[in-house]
Amino acid sequence: MPKSQISNMKPAIMAAVGIMIASFVIAVWLYPQMPDPMPSHWNAAGQVDGYMPRFWGMFLMPLISVALLLLFIVIPRIDPLKANIEKFRGYFDGFVVFIILFLFYLYSLTLLWNLNYTFNMVQMLVPVLAILFIYMGLLVSKAKRNWFIGIRTPWTLSSAEVWDKTHARGGKLFTAAGIVALAGVFFGELAIWFVLVPAIAAAVYLFAYSYFEYQKLRNK
Repeated sequence: MPKSQISNMKPAIMAAVGIMIASFVIAVWLYPQMPDPMPSHWNAAGQVDGYMPRFWGMFLMPLISVALLLLFIVIPRIDPLKANIEKFRGYFDGFVVFIILFLFYLYSLTLLWNLNYTFNMVQMLVPVLAILFIYMGLLVSKAKRNWFIGIRTPWTLSSAEVWDKTHARGGKLFTAAGIVALAGVFFGELAIWFVLVPAIAAAVYLFAYSYFEYQKLRNK
């Protein structure tokens, strides 16, 4: 990887690696205190509906974080349009750190539950998912055409103009979806729908929007 790419991403890598080291240290420290099997999955009502062996319950999330970080490091190197990624690199690096933090937060909630702390898992996740959507809105609005990051439809990838129009609108829609999701905190077991419905609606709309914008461009 070119030195400029390494130096650009170095603070994000260091932050992410620090979070992951903390995850592994916590996993080793708390391992003897965890049940076997461990509750590891919750339904939309916040009730446990899945378990996994203690080893995987403790180490799977940290290992996923490592794999994701390696992927995020590789993406700017292998993308045929990597020069475009450099144009919004700061926002991309922020997203990398945010995702690793989100996984650490989810991992922490899982550990707390297995240490017999009682709370509604879905309601604890909703505010963080809302913030994630809002940041995604910012990232999308800044993203330039590439093969890995953003709203990648056949039509956005085929036209820089369609990409820019779709992402400008997508930034606003994902920000709005995040605000709606945040409101779900006040609706108890319905909170998950405040997350899912706006996100799915935005994705479907943007898919169709990119198609029609591309057709308008072709007709011109």
